[in-house]
Amino acid sequence: MSKQQVLVAGATGSTGKIIIDILKTSKNYEPIAMVRKFCQKDYYEQEEVKTVFGDLENDLAHTVEHAEKVIFAAGSKGKNVKGIDQDGAKKLIDVSEEKGIHKFVMLSSMGADKPSVNKNLEAYLKAKQNADEYLKNSSLNYTIVRPGVLTDEDGTGKIDLKNKLNTFGKISRENVAKTLVKVLKDETKKKETIEILDGKTPIVDALG
Repeated sequence: MSKQQVLVAGATGSTGKIIIDILKTSKNYEPIAMVRKFCQKDYYEQEEVKTVFGDLENDLAHTVEHAEKVIFAAGSKGKNVKGIDQDGAKKLIDVSEEKGIHKFVMLSSMGADKPSVNKNLEAYLKAKQNADEYLKNSSLNYTIVRPGVLTDEDGTGKIDLKNKLNTFGKISRENVAKTLVKVLKDETKKKETIEILDGKTPIVDALG
């Protein structure tokens, strides 16, 4: 059985690189890293990972040509939340819909359902909320994953997961990346929004 091609937007970010590493060793998937610079392309080609040039502020139709699934893990680090986190996501959703992408996995954030809870991050959370709602209103099969505060600690492979956790906390990027890859399955958390933190339940069990 041939592996499904997964486009990763945000492949050069901290979480994106972990996602690519997991996909590289997967039996079911093969990553396509979306890059903006030649040096990034060279890096991934040395790692024997396919790449495609794509800028979330420009036309993206070509980026999904060879993909069957998409993980959106891009972010502007607060520098351009409307252009990247919101409108960039919407653009990728649009072209994914046109292409008939099988599953769109969105890396969002806890608090995106109520941006006003955090005044410091309100603009960012509002952008994430708008992107999430746009995905929900599309025809795509999707899973929206909302983690707590991201850390660079080693992943335990164990999380707490609910549609709404009603508590804030932390989670390692590695645990987030593992969860994003696990929900690529068509039927896993289909058209659901989930919140995740580091916890005590193995990711596979938490996803049911």
